[in-house]
Amino acid sequence: MTATSHSTRVHPPASGATAAPARSRSIVIAPYLVAIVFAAVYATLSLARLHRLATRSWDLAIFEQAIRGYADLGMPIVDVKGPGFNLLGDHFSPLLVVFAPFYRLFPGPETLLIGQALLVGFSVAVVTRLAIRHLGNAAGIAVGVAYGLSWGIQSAINFDFHEVCLAVPLLALAGEAYLAGRWHRVAVWAGLLLLVKEDMGLTVAALGVAIVLTGARRWGIGLLAAGAGGFALTVFVVVPAVNPDGSYAYWSRLGSGGGGGPLLERLTSMPEQLLTPGTKVETLLLTLAITALIAVCSPFLLLAVPTLAWRFLGDNEYYWGTDWHYSLTLMPILFVALVDGVVRARASRWSWLRAYARFVPAIALVVALALCLQFPFRDLIRPETYDESPRADVADAVLALVPPGATVETDIGLMAQLATDRQVYWIGNANAGVTPEYVLIDTAVGWSPVPRNAARFAEQRHPDVSYRTIYDFGGYLLARLID
Repeated sequence: MTATSHSTRVHPPASGATAAPARSRSIVIAPYLVAIVFAAVYATLSLARLHRLATRSWDLAIFEQAIRGYADLGMPIVDVKGPGFNLLGDHFSPLLVVFAPFYRLFPGPETLLIGQALLVGFSVAVVTRLAIRHLGNAAGIAVGVAYGLSWGIQSAINFDFHEVCLAVPLLALAGEAYLAGRWHRVAVWAGLLLLVKEDMGLTVAALGVAIVLTGARRWGIGLLAAGAGGFALTVFVVVPAVNPDGSYAYWSRLGSGGGGGPLLERLTSMPEQLLTPGTKVETLLLTLAITALIAVCSPFLLLAVPTLAWRFLGDNEYYWGTDWHYSLTLMPILFVALVDGVVRARASRWSWLRAYARFVPAIALVVALALCLQFPFRDLIRPETYDESPRADVADAVLALVPPGATVETDIGLMAQLATDRQVYWIGNANAGVTPEYVLIDTAVGWSPVPRNAARFAEQRHPDVSYRTIYDFGGYLLARLID
């Protein structure tokens, strides 16, 4: 049996869909118009945050340094994480290199944020066109818009930048090929996923299981083996080989201190750990709610299990909730599963499920619109979102005092702005062997106690040299090394 005939049997054409040749030109371009709108919205939200000097973490600077390394035809060295630290020793994400040519032409954090917006926006086009193909025009567009509005995307876009944005279009493309039964294309997109981040190996393995359940056993077993093997290779061999401590640092997030005993206890109490505290249950319910629960009818939903599992088993409370970027990769999985679930429900022997499937796209859209009131898209209608930071002039003044190419030790306040053309170190690390030319402190980022004298603070960190305070205004303290 060929993949095409098998796919036709498993995924019968939706009753409301039209044949591809008969589709009007407007329907053909509709997914891309929806994607352009959302990409513009994503970029606006990200750039407005940068404009307000409201960077939420050090990640934007980390990835800027890594991509700058690739753009200079070198390794992804991230001094923010430690002097000479190779990012491949933290996470296996070599696919970040695709940003390098663009960063070479347009260096700056804006390039990363716009690139992320375009990648996620492209995934909107993919999800919309596959939904139109399988559910019909109106239902498909409704699903595409609901996906573009999904809370996981909103939270990730509101969190500056992260490498998982590369996985989003790949997951959408893999889902499109999965629904069409084009297993060779699934394999191509899954192979690229292995280059995004090491945990994607488990997602690819889950994709293999989903394909086995769909009936294409050889392809499924192959992807299961490739995903599991890729995960094992990266976390047990590649990352430890590059990491200065010779280990994969994130094992410790699964148990107190990373020891075998605590980890074993965590595994034996897994059901309790997966459901407590209540934040995890809320996240899980909200994850399923955006698909009107129909995603549970699809084997493709299995791809969400590895991500949810490592998050809920982790010690870091930021993993558990709906904020930050941790749910971004779940969104294309959920909406591909939604489409697949509706198709399967339409062919169900239960009349109530067939009837319910007709309303799922509309329900998903209503839920997505309602959740916008709680998630970052609500800020798009607030004038203050587009206001310049009241500290913008002061920030520009202090940045002008740190020349391009200088070494500077700083906190997250202006780290992203400095990382473009200076050698930046995070002030929270020991940075052994480094004597920065400048030490910059933003007292507004949550210092406790707040440093009062930049030169004295710098000399406490680097006792063998002397510094002089050259700027102290508007919450910024800047010390310069005395020759």
